Amino acid sequence: MPRLVSIRPALLCLVLALGLGIQSQTARAAEIIVAGGCFWCVEADFEKVRGVREAVSGYTGGRTANPTYKQVSRGGTGHYEAVRISFNPGTVSARQLYDLFFRSVDPTDAGGQFCDRGESYRTAIFYTDAAQKSAATAAKADAEKALGRKIVTPILPANTFYKAEDYHQDYYKGSKRVVTRFGIVKQRDAYKRYRDGCGRDARVKQLWGSAAPFVN
Repeated sequence: MPRLVSIRPALLCLVLALGLGIQSQTARAAEIIVAGGCFWCVEADFEKVRGVREAVSGYTGGRTANPTYKQVSRGGTGHYEAVRISFNPGTVSARQLYDLFFRSVDPTDAGGQFCDRGESYRTAIFYTDAAQKSAATAAKADAEKALGRKIVTPILPANTFYKAEDYHQDYYKGSKRVVTRFGIVKQRDAYKRYRDGCGRDARVKQLWGSAAPFVN
């Protein structure tokens, strides 16, 4: 018994230290929400960024509660395909992420993105507080100046973000086989063919040149 009693304080200290560490990590987490056309592509791009912990595909900005992909893609819900990006602000800032965002899309297109047309594929930034609104506004002004063209991407107050169906999450690296117009292929192969065929990278490179962060 004396041995057990002597160990307990050490164990308690360890548990407390771990708990404080978890709390500290949680406190350092931050999130932004952006819409940049196909959410598979936005998710794939931003999960490459150092300091980004996770990117989640979903729907936001509209009127329909708990929307499905079919409802959103059909139109009439007002929702955008959007991505919630969780990041460590000690490594990358919201402003830096907004700068990357503008240079990864065609922010001059008000009708959709690339081959995807309609309200759900429009670009937007959704802010949750005054600091995010300020950072997004500054990033938009900087991108407009750099591009030399008017940017139509709106900066909107955030509302409910609805996580998309599970099969949309991390689609760009999925190994499940799916039926597509290219035949039966793995999700990651279907994603690559879709992205290439939609002309996303070609248009972004045409607009932004060497400033495009995710184009080879």
